[in-house]
Amino acid sequence: EVERSLRVLDGAVGVFDAVAGVEPQSETVWSQADKYSVPRLAFVNKMDRVGSDFDKCVEEINNKLKKVAAPVQLPIGKESDFVGVIDLIEEKALFWDEDDQGLRIQQKEIPGDLKDQAEERRENLIECLADLDNDIAELYLEGEEIPKNKLREVIRKLVINNEFVPVLCGSAFKNKGVQPLLDAVVEFLPSPTDRGAVTGVC
Repeated sequence: EVERSLRVLDGAVGVFDAVAGVEPQSETVWSQADKYSVPRLAFVNKMDRVGSDFDKCVEEINNKLKKVAAPVQLPIGKESDFVGVIDLIEEKALFWDEDDQGLRIQQKEIPGDLKDQAEERRENLIECLADLDNDIAELYLEGEEIPKNKLREVIRKLVINNEFVPVLCGSAFKNKGVQPLLDAVVEFLPSPTDRGAVTGVC
């Protein structure tokens, strides 16, 4: 059933447990998605659970699933202190208030104690994209500021070509990180026209 449904998907979101990481069932489904060249995003869920480890999960996506994956977000806090994410493309911090069950997003400047880490991770993201895209590589090597729209455009192209997997994070149970994930689905995954018609087999 999984294989049959994957054949007609335009894109997919791989959801990973921030504590368990890449599990055997995830590897099976991912392998089928590879078989049918389904473009993907990755969402590291349950960042509010004890033992959550975002970096370990990203590392396992790269190593176990053999994909080039890099965060486009960073978690702010972890376990019971998980309160939001840093958008590495827009360079903004997004916070959710549990009082309204995460319905409203508060966009703020990146907290001072996380600025250096965010800059380093954004640089890592750009370096990763530069390895895959000549336009980004040229701008990066020339020391040019890379426009945010250009980053989004290149990420979308690489995702559709199955060359790159953007990694986001959150806690779906508490509605933290869900809205940016849906925005990423619209921005980075292909529309039906991008994928073309599904070919049937008699």
